[in-house]
Amino acid sequence: MSTYLDRIVARHREVAAADTRSLDALVEQARGAPAPRGFRRALALTPELAVIAEVKRRSPSKGALAESLDPAALAAAYAHGGASCISVLTDEEFFGGSVADLQAVRDATALPVLRKDFTVDPRDIADAWLMGADAVLLIVAVLDELELVEFVDLATELHLDALVEVHDEPELEQALEAGATLIGVNQRDLYTFEVDTDRAERMAKAVPAGMVKIAESGIRDAADVERLALAGYDAILVGEALVTSPDPAAALAALRKS
Repeated sequence: MSTYLDRIVARHREVAAADTRSLDALVEQARGAPAPRGFRRALALTPELAVIAEVKRRSPSKGALAESLDPAALAAAYAHGGASCISVLTDEEFFGGSVADLQAVRDATALPVLRKDFTVDPRDIADAWLMGADAVLLIVAVLDELELVEFVDLATELHLDALVEVHDEPELEQALEAGATLIGVNQRDLYTFEVDTDRAERMAKAVPAGMVKIAESGIRDAADVERLALAGYDAILVGEALVTSPDPAAALAALRKS
């Protein structure tokens, strides 16, 4: 039986296979785009646990979260609440996001922006730069070893930071071998969409020194933040708890004070 992840990735690969644009032309065009804002640097320079606040309209497992959100207003609230960076879902079919959401966020704030999507083709990376992203998400679970190396290298060539997401020790080893320096540990199982809160604590011990470590998914309150800070994370990525809050800026500020 196919899972959420299987269906999402299959659809993205189908779209990529139908894309006839020249990668070389896109890369050349991207080289002329404005310099990115430094996603990894912003996290590394945050003295306390940094927060990557997410713009997320819905999820495949929970449905609508904040379908009618105003991305520019939400970005401003996140900046006011003390976010170090912003993550924006650009997947339309499954998460209700868009390129327009990312561009609205970039125009509304000076914070670095992550394009949160299912990157399955090198043209996705060039597109991330062209739409104004400062970082791109690479999920080890959906890429083979050659793709991961190619995508990390291309992101580096374009001066984009690559957030490489892992779920277990073998995936972490692949990420490190590909040259990743920005490691995201997703507490959510991408096949069942269930959250395993022990995963992040276990994986934090395996990530070598010198990496910027980010805990993702299932982070809701002060207890979660304290647990992850004690585990040694440099940053957390929070979406649902913020977009469903009546006051996202206050909710974010409260997490930062935890």
